[in-house]
Amino acid sequence: MKHLPVTVFSPIRATGPFWTLIGALIIFHEKLNFLQWIGVLVTLLFFFLFSTTGKKEGIEYKNNKWIWYIVGGTLLGAVSGLYDKFIIARIDRIAVQAWFSFYQVVILLPVLAIFWFPGRKKTTPFRWRWSIPAIGLTLVIADFLYFYALSYDGSMISIIAALRRVSVLVTFGFGAFVLGEVNLKQKGIFLLGILAGTLLMTLGSS
Repeated sequence: MKHLPVTVFSPIRATGPFWTLIGALIIFHEKLNFLQWIGVLVTLLFFFLFSTTGKKEGIEYKNNKWIWYIVGGTLLGAVSGLYDKFIIARIDRIAVQAWFSFYQVVILLPVLAIFWFPGRKKTTPFRWRWSIPAIGLTLVIADFLYFYALSYDGSMISIIAALRRVSVLVTFGFGAFVLGEVNLKQKGIFLLGILAGTLLMTLGSS
C-alpha cells in the first residue's frame, strides 16, 4: 500500500470477493448461479482494464513487486475469510477476535524487531500521531461487526466478503480528494465496473 497509489491498490483489493467466492464454491460447496457468474466475469474484466491505467502512472503490473505483494495480500485475505467462516461456526466470535488480536501482537513484534527496528532512523522513524490509536480502534470495531455478521445462522461468506469490499469507495475517494491522485475519470469508470460485478455477485448470492 505504501508504494502504490491508493486508487490502484484499492481496486485490486476489491477483487477479494471473487477469490472468496471461488473458495466458498470449493470448500463450502456453494454453487454459482447465472448472476454470480456474470458478476465474476465483470469483476475480472474491469480488474484487467485497471492495469492499463496503472501504466500511465509508470506502474508496470508484471514487473512491479508491490503489485504482486498486494495481489498476494488479497489472496491471503480470501483464505482468511474462508477460515473465519469455518472457525466462527465452532468457537465463540468474541473468543476468536480476542485470540486474533493476541496472535497479531505475537507475530508482528518479531517482524518489527527484524525488519523495522534496526534501520528505523534511516527509513521510517517512529513519530506519534493521533491516527495510530484511531486505526487500532476502527480495526477492532470493524472486526467485531464482521465476526458478528459471520456468527448468524445461514450467513454466507460470499455475500459478506462482497459487502466488505465496497469499502473501496472510501479509499478511492480519499485518494481522489485528499491525496490528489491522477487519472481519476478512467479509474472511476473501471471502479464502477468492479463494484457492478460485486453487486451482481451479491444479488446472485442472495
